Amino acid sequence: MCKRAKIAAVAVILAASAFISGCGLFGKGKEKLDPPQDVTYLKEGEDLDSTLEETASDKETTSDKETTGEEKADTVMRDLYLIDRNGMVVSQTLPLPKTESTAKQVMEYLVADGPVAEILPNGFRTVLPAGTTMDVDIKDGKAIVDFSEEFATYDAKDEKKILQAVTWTLTQFESVKSVELRMNGHQLNEMPVNGTPIGEEGLSRQDGINMDDSTAVDITNTRPVTVYYLAQADDEVYYVPVTRRISNKEQDDIAAVVKELADGPGMMKGLASALTGDVKLLESPKVEEGVATLNFNESIFGSDEKSIITDAALQSLVLSLTEQKDIKSVSVLVDGKAGLANEKGEPLTAPVSRPEKINAVRY
Repeated sequence: MCKRAKIAAVAVILAASAFISGCGLFGKGKEKLDPPQDVTYLKEGEDLDSTLEETASDKETTSDKETTGEEKADTVMRDLYLIDRNGMVVSQTLPLPKTESTAKQVMEYLVADGPVAEILPNGFRTVLPAGTTMDVDIKDGKAIVDFSEEFATYDAKDEKKILQAVTWTLTQFESVKSVELRMNGHQLNEMPVNGTPIGEEGLSRQDGINMDDSTAVDITNTRPVTVYYLAQADDEVYYVPVTRRISNKEQDDIAAVVKELADGPGMMKGLASALTGDVKLLESPKVEEGVATLNFNESIFGSDEKSIITDAALQSLVLSLTEQKDIKSVSVLVDGKAGLANEKGEPLTAPVSRPEKINAVRY
């Protein structure tokens, strides 16, 4: 399936979702706070679509590679959680200059009118008020962020989004499990504008992101799971994490995640699922040595071509399931049989792990 066709297909999904609801693509594995690894950074002005993957025709020429080789030594791809045009907190993986102060750097790139301004993707905005400065110290798995007084000038409607964006941006690093917020040296037990409470243990990914409890009748008898839906900005398709509440009567988190994906995002604006509503598991999922094995009916196929699973469906499953701590990769069966292929026709001969980068933007 060519790039333009994939963009059009997802656009149709999103448009259909918006029509039905009445409205109008990868979290990655954690990185260590070590010297960053080399990455590819294309020259400014190159005409490349920001899509989930490139075709062979989009490969760099030999002369381009020689030029970008110099840039590779100076940049590294980092996840920045920004706010998209639908008000969702979404990771965009952007090239940042190499530095030893990586945790402080990603925070500085969340500040409005700061260094991120030159590389901010269309349709996205930052979460921290202009002029905000900070110090970041990491101790015993906790990132302590001490903001300047400008931090308290944010819009009240962004308060929870700020908590989520700061937490998920910092916990991309292997050495950070939780986040503590301070302002002018004083620990914050609640946010300064609208009073959102901050637990004594600090913030973590367990607190969720883009919370949706619209389907929960009794929140006290539910638990959270995070699933990834699709959204689109211009020609770019990207993945959006959403934390939903599932009933404690649901005994299997994996089956619950699949059901949430198949049911779709409901009334949430601008989102769609890569799985159709008739996708079903034929038996209970199995987990062995970090591999989750899922046996689907044939509705998991993305087209009339049997054995082909769309990249969006596969990545949504992998991203959603690897949010659970005991799952490292996903193996997909159909009617109990292996032998599926991706959109390029490549056989999926091994379990699929979480992609290294999330919604990577290329220049």
